[in-house]
Amino acid sequence: MSEILKLENINYSYIDGGYERQILKDLSYTFEEGKFYTILGPSGSGKTTLLSIIAGLDSAKSGEIYFKGTNVNESGVFQYRRNGISIVFQQYNLISYLTAVENVLLAMSETDNELPKDRKNVAYNLLERFGIVKTKADRLVTQLSGGEQQRVAIARALSTNVDLIFADEPTGNLDTATEKEIIDIFKSLAHEYGKTIIVVTHSDAVSEMSDQRVLLKDGILEKL
Repeated sequence: MSEILKLENINYSYIDGGYERQILKDLSYTFEEGKFYTILGPSGSGKTTLLSIIAGLDSAKSGEIYFKGTNVNESGVFQYRRNGISIVFQQYNLISYLTAVENVLLAMSETDNELPKDRKNVAYNLLERFGIVKTKADRLVTQLSGGEQQRVAIARALSTNVDLIFADEPTGNLDTATEKEIIDIFKSLAHEYGKTIIVVTHSDAVSEMSDQRVLLKDGILEKL
């Protein structure tokens, strides 16, 4: 497997009560294509901060991020976020006044990646692949269950034809059975579609189903 994402000497700190608190300390790590990773760590260790940095939502104090061998800061964070990655949030972050299929179509309109011409049919097929049949795909997302909304969010993430998908506690609001179904989807995306999946989680059950468990502790990442 080849390298897709490389972190080099990432540092991040913030001021807390007049003192500087170092969260990430010369953190370096390499992620490979087609693997499902989970990032674990105690509360306050900086897992969500790290995900925000490598997803281009926040900036490190120092250090470099390479996507497919290219420095993200040099190629442009906007292009990286638009065409290289997708994010699945715990709270889904779907647009409430749109239907499930409209949420997916909106995401497809916001990438420069090559997509099929019949986007609506592709959107319906993607949603059905994740258990959202057409009758549900045409409903407002607020009329769907939590598990169904998370499936819509995953279909939306995959619809833009990106290679790297991040997820922040994606099963935190779901029951155990639905959690397993969502994780099975992530495994399928990695192993059948060649996507790289990086999930931040507190769940041992989720992490035990991943290809590689990674611990964030004392500001650095290490394999478990």
